[in-house]
Amino acid sequence: MDAPQCSGVELSAFRLILIAGLCATLIFSAGTAFGANDDDGAISASIPAVYLDLRTSYAQVPAGSLTFGFGRPTLFNALQTLATPNRAAFATGLPAAKSLNVDFPLTVDVTDSVSLYAGVSGSSADFGSAGWSSFQITSWNIGFQADLYQQNGGTFPTVTLQSTITQLIPNGPLATTSFNNILEFDYALDPDETKGFLAGFQDTRTDVGTTLVKINPNTIAYVGGYYQWSNNWKFTGRVGVQSFEGAHLLALVPIQPFTQPIVRLDLDRMDDNDNRLFGITAEIMWVPKPAYQLTVRTPLYAVRN
Repeated sequence: MDAPQCSGVELSAFRLILIAGLCATLIFSAGTAFGANDDDGAISASIPAVYLDLRTSYAQVPAGSLTFGFGRPTLFNALQTLATPNRAAFATGLPAAKSLNVDFPLTVDVTDSVSLYAGVSGSSADFGSAGWSSFQITSWNIGFQADLYQQNGGTFPTVTLQSTITQLIPNGPLATTSFNNILEFDYALDPDETKGFLAGFQDTRTDVGTTLVKINPNTIAYVGGYYQWSNNWKFTGRVGVQSFEGAHLLALVPIQPFTQPIVRLDLDRMDDNDNRLFGITAEIMWVPKPAYQLTVRTPLYAVRN
């Protein structure tokens, strides 16, 4: 019997939210960046920061698991392999996996509160100690991040929305699109916003273009905090609960739902204008056994504020 499918109305609603959000962000950012008046009444234009936000990740995932977390270490690797003749290796279920992923999103910080990005991701994976696959481009993505409200010394926290659409490459038998939305609240404890508390919610929906594969929603609720020293090193910690509603992949044994802890730790080197110069992220996800991911961020700036 085929696994139940997400309703078209539900998936269309997520697409509509992402598209509407992106359009609203473009309109808002254009007005903010180019419509500000200086003291003489003339229109002034700020130059946005432009950079390749290069991220390199290594992940280890236990057998029988798909991982989402605050990223997606093996989801797209597994689906791409299932779409090839190599899928015979998956006859008894998903084996333990190791993966190396490199993301190349071109990012434009239109203002201090709005960023737009688009790019591709490449990966190599080793399933069940069968040897590493050749490195290849596996997906493309497009999205935005915008502050819906800024604290600016007030009592209500900054509210940030980040939305991303990711699609598998090549768009073949298992055409897969992921819709990821993060809503985060940031309450700063000082005017310079060098320390504070975080709380947030992430929702991930995956649409696979076949009745043979069904991936249910994944959600994360988390809290955390951050501290930035005077030498511009910044530490951020997040702890939360991840709830995955399970999956069916072709004729494999179904991947069972789980609700388990998740931890993410970030250490970033910033400059005096809060541009990231270097970052490293460690993440532990229980899926339900522990999965690990280590990410290094090395932004390559064309224009920096």
